[in-house]
Amino acid sequence: MPDYAAARLNMVESQVRPNKVTDPRLLEALLEVPREGFVSDQLRGVAYVDEDVPLGGGRFLMEPMVFARLVQTAAVKPGDTVLEVGCGTGYGAAVLARLAARVVTLESDPELGRQAEANLRRLGVSNAKVVVGPLAGGFAAAAPYAVILFAGAVERVPPSITEQLAEGGRLVAVIAPAGEPGRATLITRVGGALSRRVVFDAGTPVLPGLQLEPGFVF
Repeated sequence: MPDYAAARLNMVESQVRPNKVTDPRLLEALLEVPREGFVSDQLRGVAYVDEDVPLGGGRFLMEPMVFARLVQTAAVKPGDTVLEVGCGTGYGAAVLARLAARVVTLESDPELGRQAEANLRRLGVSNAKVVVGPLAGGFAAAAPYAVILFAGAVERVPPSITEQLAEGGRLVAVIAPAGEPGRATLITRVGGALSRRVVFDAGTPVLPGLQLEPGFVF
């Protein structure tokens, strides 16, 4: 029988920590959440590889290093409310729930949303809420958010979602315009104005459902 605890430790020590992820709360969360429980039985053996793991329907579990660096860049605090865009089967929400006060995780695929709810319930995660709806709209009912994280790449960040970022808030996403490489980017709101900073390059697939109308340039 596979030793998944050893696989988690190896993921942290071989993939995550060597790539500048040093936040002790985040590293502990990555060691606690059983990544293998968020993929199909057939893919459990590759749940900890340093690649995006397919979930079906064009969705995927983000590469551990990319996900970890995005979360660290977001600097999630214990009192924060977090919006995760692209819930998938709930892995990201389970990790974020260990770092924040509250997580709203948005999923456009109803079946994936049901799987995420079941996975979070199984782990006893009580501070994460799964919302099913279009990804590009975010979830304004619970805004503003101290942190917004996209669990996959986007061609551009929808303005409807940046509007949901609180003053002093941090939004992290891999931004990958058509034909260009993906770049993990931090967007912050200070004094009502948005600023952005590229943090690292990442070849993350674009989230389905985030084909945005042309004309928005940030």
